[in-house]
Amino acid sequence: MHGRVDHGGGTRAAGLALLALLAAGGWPRPAAARATAARGGTARAAAMAAGRRLTRTGLPRAARSDTFSLRQVLGFPFPSEIASSPTGSRIAWILYERGVRNVYVAEGPDFAPRRVTDYVADDGRELTGLTFTRDGATILYVRGGDHGGNWSEPVPPNPDASTGRPEVAIWAVPFAGGKPRKVAEGDDPSPSPTSDTLAFLKDGAVWAVALRDSASPAALFYDRGRDRDLRWSPDGRRLAFQSGRGDHAFIGLYRMGSDSVRFLDPSTGLDGSPRWSPDGTRIVFVRRHGSGGPPDPILEETPTPWSIRVADAATGRGRQVWASPGTPRGSYPGTAGQANLHWMAGGRLAFLADLDGWPHLYSVPADGGAEPTLLTPGRFMVEYVAASPDGRFLVYNADAGGTPGDVDRRHLFRVSPAGGKPRALTSGADLSYYPVVTGDGSGVAFVSAGPRRPPLAAVVPASGGPTKLLGRDRISSDFPTADLAVPKDVTFRAEDGVLVHGQLFDRGGNGGRKPAVIFVHGGPPRQMLLGWHYFLYYSNSYAVNQYLADHGYVVLSVNYRLGIGYGRAFHHPADAGWRGASEYRDVLAGAGYLRSLPDVDSARIGIWGGSYGGYLTALALARNSDVFATGVDMHGVHDWTYTLRSWLDLPDRELRYEKGDLERALHVAWRSSPVAWMDRWTSPVLLVQGDDDRNVHFHQTVDLVQRLRDRGVRFEELVIPDEIHDFLRYASWLEADRATASWFDRVLRGRSDAR
Repeated sequence: MHGRVDHGGGTRAAGLALLALLAAGGWPRPAAARATAARGGTARAAAMAAGRRLTRTGLPRAARSDTFSLRQVLGFPFPSEIASSPTGSRIAWILYERGVRNVYVAEGPDFAPRRVTDYVADDGRELTGLTFTRDGATILYVRGGDHGGNWSEPVPPNPDASTGRPEVAIWAVPFAGGKPRKVAEGDDPSPSPTSDTLAFLKDGAVWAVALRDSASPAALFYDRGRDRDLRWSPDGRRLAFQSGRGDHAFIGLYRMGSDSVRFLDPSTGLDGSPRWSPDGTRIVFVRRHGSGGPPDPILEETPTPWSIRVADAATGRGRQVWASPGTPRGSYPGTAGQANLHWMAGGRLAFLADLDGWPHLYSVPADGGAEPTLLTPGRFMVEYVAASPDGRFLVYNADAGGTPGDVDRRHLFRVSPAGGKPRALTSGADLSYYPVVTGDGSGVAFVSAGPRRPPLAAVVPASGGPTKLLGRDRISSDFPTADLAVPKDVTFRAEDGVLVHGQLFDRGGNGGRKPAVIFVHGGPPRQMLLGWHYFLYYSNSYAVNQYLADHGYVVLSVNYRLGIGYGRAFHHPADAGWRGASEYRDVLAGAGYLRSLPDVDSARIGIWGGSYGGYLTALALARNSDVFATGVDMHGVHDWTYTLRSWLDLPDRELRYEKGDLERALHVAWRSSPVAWMDRWTSPVLLVQGDDDRNVHFHQTVDLVQRLRDRGVRFEELVIPDEIHDFLRYASWLEADRATASWFDRVLRGRSDAR
């Protein structure tokens, strides 16, 4: 999984969502011998012979394209964490360049980009939590940590093996430029809208510090829950937050200088996402059911109902203003931003829900008493959402538009919270995502990418108009923009009739039949696109697929069921994952599609992917070594029962009298696991994982290695000490991606020269 993770709640659905949100990943081996190799025992000669047979039909070297190296295509710049100042037109973003992360800024009307930090090392230290102080003069950010993990560890990641203890700390840098200074150890900075006080989180508690050079941070108050989602009142005197307490959660309210914390409308539910009314008198929040009751069936989807409540900030009394239906479509949304709750102008509350089978924006009066108004009708997915500072309009990105293939792109739209036809702000073959409205409401900052051009920060007028790209000079002179393939949108059907979308990378030419590779994304709630992706992880995957296509492969990226972008039914299919792996039918159909292409050698089809894509890679090799000649499995799940036992707290559940469908679920989970099919696994595989992975336990790879060895299956492994799931260092990505390309070249083509 990638990006910042919403660690709210403790419901079964949230736990299963985290299970589902498993999220990606060369040679030559470094001098420190981080890669080790092994080949199966008794079957080694047979496997090697099979590998030789595969390569005899390989293309002659002279026929290969070979126009750019992996280092060139992996040199793409990647902007993230775009933020706007509370007033004016100042914006900031974080730019990743070959592992070096820095903060860039710009200001209207010209929006000329400037770098205001000067980090130079590929040290694996994240930059996140980007925000402005109230006057827009200072930028705050967090350096260090892993903000995409499914679980936390006592010590932050240390991927460069530094001898010092790593830290997660908040830093400040002037917008005008100057030396950054460390403010405090902590995370999630939230500056007051009226003063120089900074609230932040540290070890699950709320701390504060004055933004003066000599100020010392201190815990703001004691709360026995684990706190998160800090929200200042408009007058800067009160702080709302979520107090997570395991099976339930409260909305807390602290008045600066007081000696106690109050809790709003407390219940046994899971309350979260507090948002203030513009006048500071009320707080809207989301309520879900608390954990408990008879065990829900593990093998069936159980609705996760939720409601929106408004509490009086003075009395703490609350009332329900909207409740979802108790149906699967009424379940709490699992796409980006989840509820996406906003208090808008005109006394309306905007939120996201799947009520018509698609993630859409709705609004209701803050006083309740009315049915929700659908703001974004159509067969598309609303994803990242931003509100204007005055609350008069919303900007969102969606896989909609008038250009063929837009179902696999993203464009920006603007809509009023009262309703009316949305207005497109971007269109065409480029992709637009991560919108942020400027403080003066005149512009929208976002990330823009194309099928060839890598992501750049961009600005478009909020009323519509031409897009201005920022920082074109950050695309290096040797980046192979003109040599990249424009992926083609293709569809095919699985054996049960499900329509599957994919992107085909094929440079054509070369004469004769070519080897082919299927790519399967992680998540699984992800969607690969007809251009550079909005997650760094999948932009890396996109770059590797481009490299493989340039070097004589036909590449098919399969958007299998469980993914997003094609409606709730596709996102929540029956019998998928540990419930039966129905999504594997889509992967197998992708292989069938490749076999139907006249320029593909059906005996030389490989597969690769990371996390959930690693799981599907392993499952493909285990079930269908007759179809898939080889694979690269990056940090994949191999035994669902291990994962389920960890999440279900099985020892505690086994002590309960009510076990529900536990026994049957573990059996189905086992049969859905690659390790259950080891007797059919004969194709060679490369395994890649960092051993500080906080999304998929490293034991999943350790366990699979022993099973492959016992079966005599040829394998190699690349283990990267102290790296996490979403590799923090560019050097790690380059190493893993070179290993991937080299592996396919050796097994499918009989050569190894990945650069």
